[in-house]
Amino acid sequence: MWAAARGHEGLVKILIGREDVNLHRPDNTGKTPLAYAARGGLKEVVKILFAYQEADPDNPDTWDAAILWCAAAGGDEGAAKILLEREDVNPDKPDGDGRTLLSHAASNGHKGVVTILLGCGEVNPDKPDDDGRTPLSHAALSGHEGVVKILLGREEVNPD
Repeated sequence: MWAAARGHEGLVKILIGREDVNLHRPDNTGKTPLAYAARGGLKEVVKILFAYQEADPDNPDTWDAAILWCAAAGGDEGAAKILLEREDVNPDKPDGDGRTLLSHAASNGHKGVVTILLGCGEVNPDKPDDDGRTPLSHAALSGHEGVVKILLGREEVNPD
């Protein structure tokens, strides 16, 4: 966990090479090594962890969010790209509140991640959460003008 969270690539390789290391074991907050690496934007550690079959990108943490959400919420474009390259990642998977990755990225003003998610073709840019709020409404509420402009540039987005 600590090696992944701090970006110590060599140590991560040594540790995951052991049979007694469980990549899915969360810490006391429910986060896995992959969650820490993705949230921290540690692209090389994310790649190393994904090289092993055990790494599960959709393993939820205590906030009922996928690992990809960690990258999107943190605004890390590189980690989001790495995760989206995997076939086993659903980029439009909602969390426990029905919010998608796009919704979180829009709410946090991460234009780069919003653009990446919209470019993957599997994301509904107008998908409402459990409260009926869309990514556009989250971006507008948070005052992220650049994200609002990006979303309004999509035909599928209803400004009403």
